[in-house]
Amino acid sequence: MLPTGRRFDRVTALFLSLLAAGFVIATFDVRTTESGVAETLRGGTQSLLAPMQRGADLVISPVVGFFEGVSNLAGLREQNDRLESQVRELELKLRQTEALERQVEELEAINGLTPPLELATVSARVYSSGASSYDHVRYILKGSDDGIVIGQAVVDESGLIGRVDAITATTARVRLLTDPVVAVGVRVQETNETGVVTGIGAGTLRLDMFDATTAVTEGSVVITDGSRFPPGIVVGYVARSADAQVDFVLRTDVEPAARFSQLDYVKVVVGWSPLDAEVEPDSPLISPPEFVDPTSGQR
Repeated sequence: MLPTGRRFDRVTALFLSLLAAGFVIATFDVRTTESGVAETLRGGTQSLLAPMQRGADLVISPVVGFFEGVSNLAGLREQNDRLESQVRELELKLRQTEALERQVEELEAINGLTPPLELATVSARVYSSGASSYDHVRYILKGSDDGIVIGQAVVDESGLIGRVDAITATTARVRLLTDPVVAVGVRVQETNETGVVTGIGAGTLRLDMFDATTAVTEGSVVITDGSRFPPGIVVGYVARSADAQVDFVLRTDVEPAARFSQLDYVKVVVGWSPLDAEVEPDSPLISPPEFVDPTSGQR
């Protein structure tokens, strides 16, 4: 039997040998597989903490998302305000461009208009209307300095507008066909019979034919006959058919060719000697409206 001390020494030596061998094996395992104690500990820790992390994400994510949403909402409102402002500016520019295009088209149409008999004309811009809808007048930016005199016919690309009834050196007043004081000698193109067209205050005009022998039909063209206005200018179109009756005046309505609410540029026929050059007692032009250029604001 071995003494107790020697047996202890052998056991101790064996334990230390096994411990050293285990350390060597562990070191070798770490170096060769990239997965050692640290990796194992890390994996265990992650497995342990993963449920806790998911739970925290479920709680924290909605809160973080809410505050991020509030921040994004404020930014979106600012961006929306900027976009709305840009849209308003673009709409304004579009309206201005459309208005300018209409003016150019009207001016081109006026400049391309050739009055009957190739009479001399003066182009003018309408800058004002009457003080009320009962006045039936328009003011233009041409006057006696441009050769305009009282009584001259005023036309646009559609037809007869009216006549000049008052002037200054640089402006003139145009009395529209719709005014009851304006009478125009006319001829119905379809039948070649004559009559008189007068204004009735608004809308259509009234046609009276005192010696008509044939009926007039809706849509017939009514033109000036050359008595007070140059001949051949379109006045309007018969609005409803009417029969001629012996000893009765043939009366019907005429739809004016011109659109008086849309007047912008007109032409004054200066190469014609009007027979009605005298001004009515209530029509002298004392103080015309002051013109303000809408593009520059200059008076």
